[in-house]
Amino acid sequence: MLELAGIIILGILAQWVAWKFKIPAILPLILIGLLVGPIAAEFLSEDGSKWIEPIWNGEYGLFPGDSLYYFVSLAISIILFEGGLTLKRSEIKNVGPVITKLITVGSAITFFGSGIVAHYVFGLSLDLSFLFAGLIIVTGPTVITPILRNIPLKKDVSAVLKWEGILIDPIGALVAVLVFEFISVGGDSGFTKTAVIEFGKIVLFGTTFGFTFAHALAFAINKKLIPHYLLNVVSLSTVLLVFVESELFAHESGLLAVVVMGMVLGNSKLENLKELLYFKESLSVLLISILFILLAANINISDLLLLYTWKTAILFAIVVFVIRPLAVFVSTQGSKLNFNEKLFISWVGPRGIVAAGIASLFGSKLMRQGVEGAEYITPLVFMIVLGTVLLNATTARLFARLVGVFLTKSNGILIVGASKLPRLLGHYLVNNGRHVVLIDSNQNNIDKAQELGLEALSSNIYSDTLSDNIELNDVGYIMAMTGNSEINAYVIEKFSKDFGENGSYRLVTSDEMNNPENSPKEGLFSPTDDYINLTEVTRRYPAIQEVDIDDAAHYANLIELASKDKYMIPLFLKDDEGELHIISVYDTKAEDIGEDYKLVYLGKPLDVEKVVKEETPKP
Repeated sequence: MLELAGIIILGILAQWVAWKFKIPAILPLILIGLLVGPIAAEFLSEDGSKWIEPIWNGEYGLFPGDSLYYFVSLAISIILFEGGLTLKRSEIKNVGPVITKLITVGSAITFFGSGIVAHYVFGLSLDLSFLFAGLIIVTGPTVITPILRNIPLKKDVSAVLKWEGILIDPIGALVAVLVFEFISVGGDSGFTKTAVIEFGKIVLFGTTFGFTFAHALAFAINKKLIPHYLLNVVSLSTVLLVFVESELFAHESGLLAVVVMGMVLGNSKLENLKELLYFKESLSVLLISILFILLAANINISDLLLLYTWKTAILFAIVVFVIRPLAVFVSTQGSKLNFNEKLFISWVGPRGIVAAGIASLFGSKLMRQGVEGAEYITPLVFMIVLGTVLLNATTARLFARLVGVFLTKSNGILIVGASKLPRLLGHYLVNNGRHVVLIDSNQNNIDKAQELGLEALSSNIYSDTLSDNIELNDVGYIMAMTGNSEINAYVIEKFSKDFGENGSYRLVTSDEMNNPENSPKEGLFSPTDDYINLTEVTRRYPAIQEVDIDDAAHYANLIELASKDKYMIPLFLKDDEGELHIISVYDTKAEDIGEDYKLVYLGKPLDVEKVVKEETPKP
């Protein structure tokens, strides 16, 4: 009982440390696991026992016998299912051919290159060498996201790394499963007819079970056959059922089945998909915390000493500094990415939970089968995982600056709210070269925004998922434009540091509108127009107008005119280089206005130049 409680407590502590110091959670988790496992046994315990012993003499411990391997299998199945839920066909399509090449051509280069290197450097058999290679194909999102979310990058670069990490997880798992099946079934004869048949069974049953149960669960949810309070646990039990059933028909097909199931559900029209995702994310955090500590604690000092050789450094260096760049540069040939961006993508390739989990599972199984050299699989993969995470976590930000892909100014704009006015503003801003992301909890608003070609996310501002979204790395402005003043104020308070380094703005409230002298410093656009007024103007005149400005006096008169005309609301000042500057209630003055400046406003088209010039007294 003490050990089980200790694992959970230490796991959540490691997650907090990772959040506090903005590093991947896998790093403190593995270090804690090694500390309470092999390090404690060798240096800290008087009797030479581990503080946390997953298996003791093969019979005792937290998970006696095969229990640990069963738990690892089930935990990885849930984690992979959650990853599959996040895959959207539309988002994958928008990323472009670079992702397709990275997960196909790049994976092939990594697989064959790493396998050959492992064979000749460590002297492993070809079967084991390619099993190792299949395991290190993956670059999981759980380790890439914490590294990238605090590095301002171009959207294309962060998107490539994010989607590579998500898509390549099941691909690497599948390749490792297939190689493992070759070893287990083919034996010494290698690629036998029996092994090929087993491969076919894995693909057939994995795909069939995943696809069928995904549609069955979606049907049950949409037809309200499952009560709301049972939705999450029924979904979880269905995932476990699919995994186990698929495994019964074809060994090692369960992982493929749950990935397919997650992908199908993630692209289905489910009203409760967001709630399902939140539950699976929380569960994945807990499972990852437990899993990494257990797997690291299960390693022995003798396993680690296998790596105490110059061969380990050579293998790591070739995999990270030769094979990874080769895979990236070949895969990005002919793309719009420049050399420095390709170089940065080559540098960032940390391995994660799938590599470590499946390596521990397969390595242990092969050792029990008496396969020669199997004892190297788990420590070698853990070496790649820990080494790449340490390297990228400590150097990615510095390397981004060195190669010039670090954005010195974040000009992206996050608009909270996706009603008609934010959609109108977003469309105008995108047409003027700004990266704009709209978020809303109303799916209907999101759908309308996406129909306009806008980037829109259905998100809950009270969760932390928004802060973890690496596609918002270039966002430096926030515009809170919902109809709820409390939500607008909360957005400014919570996200100003993450997304509002260049400016955080919200609409004024009705109370502030009636008393302009008390307008907040973050007030957006006009001190006399709240959400209701803006919505009414948008309803009557859904158009954004531009008016040429002669000088500062002309601009001041236009602002004064707008304050008297309820159907003219100033939005932006457009300078002579086409750069847009957000107008706030405290920033309506402009000293350096010259020719070719424009006032951008919402409302009716007016010949305001003529009106203002006639009202402006001549010197």
